[in-house]
Amino acid sequence: MRKNFGAKPITYPQPVFIIATYDENGKADAMNAAWGGIADENQIVMCLSSYHKTVKNVLAKKAFTVSMATADKVAECDYVGIESANKVADKLDRAGFTTTKSQFVDAPVIDQLPMALDCNLISYDESTGLLFGEIVNVGADESVIGENGKIDPSLLRPITFDPVNNAYLVLGEKVGNAFKDGLKLK
Repeated sequence: MRKNFGAKPITYPQPVFIIATYDENGKADAMNAAWGGIADENQIVMCLSSYHKTVKNVLAKKAFTVSMATADKVAECDYVGIESANKVADKLDRAGFTTTKSQFVDAPVIDQLPMALDCNLISYDESTGLLFGEIVNVGADESVIGENGKIDPSLLRPITFDPVNNAYLVLGEKVGNAFKDGLKLK
């Protein structure tokens, strides 16, 4: 028998994104967002409220980066989500994060998070909070590159948000091969 929970924003996994921007003075800022995903071949979409300083920065600069939150930086990634840059201007410093300017967009890359998407703003709808970005580059530190030359999730250890239990879970166990395992059922 199934238990019904009603209409709620529950899906698994919900990636934990850390969105980083520069403000009008070139100061780096970041926030945690778990409501988002890939929208197209080169697009990302997130649901972000307009009151966030980071959203104001995205709208002003038309650029941002999206880093994958990782298991070894759970506290730091959670902190940039529960602290507001509207109240604490140095929250990145307090989290122990440093940044380097992206080579591709006018936004910072968080040095301690080994994978990031460099994005330009496509659109933002204040009434729905939907923000679309064009992915212009995906960068990953060599520490998360596997022997095959690709990003290795077991080295990256990205986390997902569990909205039912208000928890972060680590991803990583391989259970099958995409575009291959289903072929045996054809």
